[in-house]
Amino acid sequence: MYKNYVFDLYGTLVDINTNEWKSYLWKKMQEFYAFYGADYEWKELKNKYEYICKTEEEKMKNCDYPEIKVEYVFQKLFLDKGIQVSIETVEATARFFRIISTNYIRLYDGVEGFLQLLKSKNKKVYLLSNAQKVFTDNEFRMLKLDRYFDGMVYSSEEGCKKPSVHFFDVVTERYHLKKSETIMIGNDWISDIQGAAHAGMDSLYIHTNISPKDTDLAKVKAKYIISDGDFNKISKLILR
Repeated sequence: MYKNYVFDLYGTLVDINTNEWKSYLWKKMQEFYAFYGADYEWKELKNKYEYICKTEEEKMKNCDYPEIKVEYVFQKLFLDKGIQVSIETVEATARFFRIISTNYIRLYDGVEGFLQLLKSKNKKVYLLSNAQKVFTDNEFRMLKLDRYFDGMVYSSEEGCKKPSVHFFDVVTERYHLKKSETIMIGNDWISDIQGAAHAGMDSLYIHTNISPKDTDLAKVKAKYIISDGDFNKISKLILR
């Protein structure tokens, strides 16, 4: 039926729970920055991080749904205290932040089997994720997902995110995909499903524990809907 399968990541393939605002995280980040000579109070650091994220996003006019690159935020937090560090240190800071803020991360049941099935049928598999590459690249490898994918597109690298039509066009144009032969699979009825519809692509919506809580399934304009989060049902619907 389809030659190309484009997946959302978090909430679709990967079950994850993070908390970027807990005091424990920011106390550890305070220690990390202090190690390099950037002295903050933990609440000051937390508030400054939030402020920089907001102001950087407000500067972006190149996309209707802008996405910042979080490395710039962590770097500015050093610079605001007069500390120059290497890009390697900035990336290490981002990864430390991600590890401490993550409560758990795991694949949903049935994900790996379905990806294996797609590859056995010579289907092309792509990632289109509202995500920070500095976080997700490592999680992708840790979960051993990278071996199944023919291409990955991260919002942090493009400066915009779903549901922007431009972001959907990035994956189809970069990898020369015909939209009529491509389906988007995701758990967010606006970002994944409405975005795909506006971009001229079919979609499958799967309602998971991370899907927006106010989702009204009657309003989900996907060609296929799995309402109970059972990933194992996907192959019967869209793989022939």
